[in-house]
Amino acid sequence: MDRNRKWVPGFGAVLLTLLSHMTSALEVPLDPKVLEGLPQPPTIILQSPKDYIFDPRENIVIHCEAKGKPHPSFSWTRNGTHFDVEKDSKVLMKPGSGTLVIDISSERAEAYEGTYQCIANNEHGTAVSDSIVIRQSRSPLWSKERNEAIMVQKGVSLVLQCRPPAGLPPPVIFWMDNNFQKLPLDKRVSQALNGDLYFSNVLPEDTRSDYICYARFPHTQTIQQKQPISVTVLDSSPEGERRPGFMLPLGTTSTKMVLRGQTLELECIAEGLPTPDISWQKEGGELPSNRVSYHNFKKTLKISDVNENDAGNYRCVATNNLGTIHHTIKVTVKAAPFWVSIPRNLILAPNETGVLTCRVNGEPKPRIDWFVNGIPIENTPEDPSRKVEDDTVILSNVQSGSSAVYQCNASNEFGYLLANAFVSVLAEPPRVLTPPNQVYQVITNSPALLHCASFGSPIPTITWFKDSQISIRNTDPYVIHENGTLEINVAQPLNSGKYTCIATNNLGIKENHVFLEVKEPTRILKQPEYKVVQRGMSAVFECKVKHDPSLIPTMTWLKDRGELPDDERFEVDADSLTIRDVTDDDKGTYTCIMNTTLDQDSASAMLTVVEATPTPAIVYEKPDPPTDLELTDQTERSVQLTWTPGDENNSPIEKFVIQYGDLLHQPGVWTNLTEVPGTSTTAQLHLSPYVYYSFRVLAKNRVGYSEPSQSSRQYRTNPAAPDENPSGVQGVGTEPGNLVISWTPLTGLQSNGPGLEYKVQWRQKDVEKEWSAQNVANVSQWVVSGTPTYVPYEIKVQAFNDYGVGPEPEVAIGYSGEDLPLSAPESIQVMVHNSTLAEVHWEPISPPSVRGKLQGYKVYYRRKHGLHETEEETDQEMQVLTFSGNRSEGRLPGLQPYSVYSLSIRVLNNKGEGPSSQSKTFETPEGVPGPPSFLNVINPGLDSLTLEWGPPINNNGRLTGYILKYQPVNNTSELGPVQFMTFLANETTITLSNLNSSMLYKFYLSAKTNKGSGPIITEEAFTVMHTTHTRPTVEAGKAPPVGRAFGTVNTSVSEDSAVISWEYFGHHKNVYVEYIVENSKEEWKKEFANGSHSHTIKGLKPGTSYRVKVIAKDAADPTVHSTDEMLVTVPAVASRQVDIATQGWFIGLMCAIALLILVLLIVCFIKRNKGGKYPVKEKEDAHQDPEIQPMKEDDGTFGEYSDTEDHKPLKGSRTPSNGTVRRDESDDSLVDYGEGGDGQFNEDGSFIGQYSGKKEKDTHEGNESSEAPSPVNAMNSFV
Repeated sequence: MDRNRKWVPGFGAVLLTLLSHMTSALEVPLDPKVLEGLPQPPTIILQSPKDYIFDPRENIVIHCEAKGKPHPSFSWTRNGTHFDVEKDSKVLMKPGSGTLVIDISSERAEAYEGTYQCIANNEHGTAVSDSIVIRQSRSPLWSKERNEAIMVQKGVSLVLQCRPPAGLPPPVIFWMDNNFQKLPLDKRVSQALNGDLYFSNVLPEDTRSDYICYARFPHTQTIQQKQPISVTVLDSSPEGERRPGFMLPLGTTSTKMVLRGQTLELECIAEGLPTPDISWQKEGGELPSNRVSYHNFKKTLKISDVNENDAGNYRCVATNNLGTIHHTIKVTVKAAPFWVSIPRNLILAPNETGVLTCRVNGEPKPRIDWFVNGIPIENTPEDPSRKVEDDTVILSNVQSGSSAVYQCNASNEFGYLLANAFVSVLAEPPRVLTPPNQVYQVITNSPALLHCASFGSPIPTITWFKDSQISIRNTDPYVIHENGTLEINVAQPLNSGKYTCIATNNLGIKENHVFLEVKEPTRILKQPEYKVVQRGMSAVFECKVKHDPSLIPTMTWLKDRGELPDDERFEVDADSLTIRDVTDDDKGTYTCIMNTTLDQDSASAMLTVVEATPTPAIVYEKPDPPTDLELTDQTERSVQLTWTPGDENNSPIEKFVIQYGDLLHQPGVWTNLTEVPGTSTTAQLHLSPYVYYSFRVLAKNRVGYSEPSQSSRQYRTNPAAPDENPSGVQGVGTEPGNLVISWTPLTGLQSNGPGLEYKVQWRQKDVEKEWSAQNVANVSQWVVSGTPTYVPYEIKVQAFNDYGVGPEPEVAIGYSGEDLPLSAPESIQVMVHNSTLAEVHWEPISPPSVRGKLQGYKVYYRRKHGLHETEEETDQEMQVLTFSGNRSEGRLPGLQPYSVYSLSIRVLNNKGEGPSSQSKTFETPEGVPGPPSFLNVINPGLDSLTLEWGPPINNNGRLTGYILKYQPVNNTSELGPVQFMTFLANETTITLSNLNSSMLYKFYLSAKTNKGSGPIITEEAFTVMHTTHTRPTVEAGKAPPVGRAFGTVNTSVSEDSAVISWEYFGHHKNVYVEYIVENSKEEWKKEFANGSHSHTIKGLKPGTSYRVKVIAKDAADPTVHSTDEMLVTVPAVASRQVDIATQGWFIGLMCAIALLILVLLIVCFIKRNKGGKYPVKEKEDAHQDPEIQPMKEDDGTFGEYSDTEDHKPLKGSRTPSNGTVRRDESDDSLVDYGEGGDGQFNEDGSFIGQYSGKKEKDTHEGNESSEAPSPVNAMNSFV
């Protein structure tokens, strides 16, 4: 095929499509549902290669497939003219396709050789394929020749020529003998690239008559052979030793041209005795180690994927012990055209502008020609909307119906490239191609990508919302890509939720919802540990993992990176691996891997198996330091360090740490340079210029680090220009009118040479074209004065030394100094949402007025007074809320209802606050009031109680009155019916009459406004049964002591309790009620009053008198206040509970039953003895009763019953012995009332304790026995 021929109309290439646009590319969607309704010019999607060599024994198949809407029709050209497929019966075109099948079974194959091209056409344009050159494979016979026998003296050089016939494609050459055995090749005898056989020097064993050259032709799979060549080596006058000489190529220099991307093959074959060695060098450079390879015993050098940098002079050197010779090959690299930017399909909306770009490179520079639908663009009708500029076609204000296929042809003397790119003019509303309601799951701290693939013409604009209301902007942590994908750089749990993407263009709008779930990462909390186990023992590796509970984990164990042996000795549990009866084969590395659908974590440990003998315990110690440090392979920037490891001391070495010391810059300081695995004893060290290196090595095992090795010999590197520039370059203004440029200086190790300085450059961004510069040394900042206020600057800092400058520095952006803002926000509006929340809006100030980086806005607000007040409050503190960023609104929470507020706003930058805005006043509406300030019960009577209360501290509106609820509480903590009362705002006291005597009442009081009732406060009080009044002793005419004294003390008693209430004028004291049985010598009992002014003493014995007093004391104050002692008598009440154990009739009945049982036992014993003696055990064994319970072995009692445990229930029983069931909870919801506490029993078995929210009741009504509870019930609380 003529690869130098440029493409002309009728000779096209496949178009690889690239979409170009003035703003962004609109891709053609692959979704068939979208494509179904879209018109599309033809696109060739499959074709045969440009050079098609066919086998004459098979049909010729030339592929050509294309797509388009409507489906394209196909035609062909051959040798530049139309090829009428239908007129040739041997040629078939596949239906719906352009693929040709040519039947050559009965025809001369040569008739169909030629250049073919496929043309695909529909109403929107024409696309063309490559020019496909069709040639028949050929394997010609060897020309007849007679080879003369060769006779040579030992030691001389020899060439046996092959010269195979030219085939298509070229044949593969190899040498064999008559037995079809390949001839052995070595550095003395080798085959050249052209197939000739070279002997650097011949030996007697080279004598043979069957040197045969074979040629294998790949396409026809045929092999042709040359006539055998006979060689006889004579030893009559052998050649002596001699210097090398080149057999191929000849002379001292030669040239070689290679195309970019191909493989460069250079060959040097030398003769001489002894046989020379070949080596290769590149003058002025190094061979590319990753692309170079040596073949034919280093006689052939190959460099793959050649590029322009591979051009130059290559030297091959032949050497033996008598001398050296070299040959220079000058290599030039040319290039057929290759793509830099391939034109891609372009979809435009009407009146849009697009660009087709066809950028290629090559050597020599390719020529670019444009075609439209296969016709040279200069031969098409003139189009004012189209402009051609070399490799670019600009289409302006395109209109419907102007769709076409453009061809770009780039050619030079080494070949050509052709690409088709269609331009389709469409008007389509947006479509979202990403499936709806898709759920994305990612791991915390990993990136999340939420896709919103869309299609439309014009290109839709994509916007994102979170939870359907929060607009997402292209700022941290969110990045919105051009294709609509939303990226969260570091996903956090708070990013979970529903996301909505909306695609919009001027023809419509479309939205789609996706969901993001951010999961916890999988982490191994406890890793398996290194184990040393004796043979026959067990080894356990633990692997405890934490993972997201919504992900299903899978634990996998590996041994030496493979599956565990199929052996029942290996037991895998949820978080461990157990190996039982360990053998020597079990040693190795065990790895646990925890996988979820999103991530995984793994950890490994080694198992060492040792002899199961009672040998002394293995002592594990740190390894000995490495020895014998040696430096080899020394270059300017690298050196190889080798060492000999020290003793491991029973613990394998895990790694080696290589440290270096720099005698020039940091003498005496050792720094870690690199680490290598414990199995390595060498390290390739990368070095820096201008350093006086010394190296040392440390070994580490499980126990710790070894001592450092002896340092290596010193290795000095030469100075050089800096390799890097300072880091951390930034520009910050510290005051108006300046810019401080700072950087992190290079270290001595980074300087690369003496005389380190910095070139500081700056210019105002988008204003100044020229850079200002200043060279400085031994500093890390430079101050630029006279700058405008807060403007951006471009900054560069470049390092240089006496040996040159560093790389071109990156440009950083800094800002000059800030000043206070000039203006205040305006147009302040306040929207009051409710009584405690308002929203303030303002108009942000212009950026120039900020005069710095906008930090936000500060809202100052203060409560002036309540709406029901006239005077302004002076003690109200100013409150401040800061709203960060460029905000124009903010919310003010926690406001006080029914109040007048004033506010002002200031703008904030890094320098400070700007002037205050004009003050804005607003009012908050009425709200519910706070609780009444107090609720006291005074003057309790037998059937009345007096309540007094105070108004709320915060009315939060116009107070309209109070609501009082109260209800009685009986002895079993049950609540009675609720009574309701309402009062006017000016009423603060009420006397309740017709109450039950000796009854506890619970009171609930709340205030109300027009907005409703506020929170309640509660109080409790007893009505009086028997009351004793006492007052402390106060001298006549004197008031009670101020601050620490008691007033009136009241007492009232019931069946088994007493209520003590008092007035206390003290402050910050703990109040206790103390009591003792009258005339008793026991200690006083003390109960804490819990901060109230009354206390109930429960569990008192009926008919008993008690001495009672109230005291107030504090650990921090030795003073104790006390009331006078009061005598309280609990009345004797006729008991409805009879202690059956103390009744005479019950005692008599029990005695009669006991006597009857004794008589029965005596009768049984007598009757048993009359039957004679017999083995009791055998009798029992012969007549075992399954109902008879065995006896306990320890105490001889029966397994289910014991005399020492009268009240123990049967096993599993949860029912009391009296057959009753205790109710867990009352069905009455009011039972939940009460302060509660666990009940307890007093000395006579009666129940004491406060009423509780959940009171158990016995199902036997009226049973008020004072017996202690059954042990069965006590046990039930633990079952």
